[in-house]
Amino acid sequence: MNSTVEDSVAEQRLPKVREKSTPAKFLRRYGTQIGILTVFVLMWLSFIISAPKTFLAPQIYLAFMSTIPFFAIIALPLTMLVIAGEMDLSFPSIMAIGMVAFVTVLNATSNVFLALLAGLVAGFLAGLLNGAIVVGIGLPSLVVTIGTQFFWRGAALVLLNGKGHTLAEAKGSFIYNLLVGKVAGIPMQMIWLVVVAVVVWILLNRHRFGANIYVIGDNKQTAELMGVNTARTRMLMFALVGMAAAFAGILASLQVSFFWPSLGEGYLLSTLAAVFLGGTSVFGGVGTILGTFIGSFIIGAIQAAIVAIGLTGFWTELIYGLIIILSVSMHAILRRRVE
Repeated sequence: MNSTVEDSVAEQRLPKVREKSTPAKFLRRYGTQIGILTVFVLMWLSFIISAPKTFLAPQIYLAFMSTIPFFAIIALPLTMLVIAGEMDLSFPSIMAIGMVAFVTVLNATSNVFLALLAGLVAGFLAGLLNGAIVVGIGLPSLVVTIGTQFFWRGAALVLLNGKGHTLAEAKGSFIYNLLVGKVAGIPMQMIWLVVVAVVVWILLNRHRFGANIYVIGDNKQTAELMGVNTARTRMLMFALVGMAAAFAGILASLQVSFFWPSLGEGYLLSTLAAVFLGGTSVFGGVGTILGTFIGSFIIGAIQAAIVAIGLTGFWTELIYGLIIILSVSMHAILRRRVE
């Protein structure tokens, strides 16, 4: 019976081919994406007008493709988690703990592929632990992941005695080139970002798992009555965010061929800002992968734009904070009007 109910839920979430399309229905369905696309175009035009020498040069776009994927890869699965009404603030520390596993296995085996697997598994298990605590004990995910953020950061510092490690041994290997090399001049981390975006989009929009996420975000109690396994779904979402964080940490460290235990400390604000700017509601039930993808590039370009127009880099965090406050406030106002 549960399978039948979940199938019906999935069908409700998937686009209905037979439904007659009208402008009003189109706007209701794609309004969020249209809004973020409009914001993206307007902001990018303002960047070009304010700093044409910077934003009309191809070098700046290569720089964006080399740096933005490090936090955008985390922001994409985090979007699914927020849609379900949960939050994870521990991913910067999971980036580091994933690299601890990577470095440990690399030093022991000199095998980059095994080190990559170890890092991904460590991230998956760290995220799964977050989910187990949230689901098993019933604590708010915000509180739990604040605690595990400190725990995993401390674990990384203790296990490595606070010391960094060179990754020169991995440089030049097939896995290194596959992860952070270049194809036709395009950085591989940008290609991986596109791959992750496509996979997450399919999960969210063309799979029962994504349908369950939206239903849980709308109303968890109703989802349980409809036969959705909310505990398993929520735990898996935390695990996916953890694995994405570990993967992003591996990419960021291989890019510079060095790992510091402080890895990830600068990614919290930019990742959250990308999610909320992309139209994901902090209250759950609303959000799109396209919105987060575009929001990541807006956030990634802000710092370059600030410096290019002559302001100091100190403005960056102020603007990130303003974006988060405005996005959350907008969703709160819209939610009250709907209710």
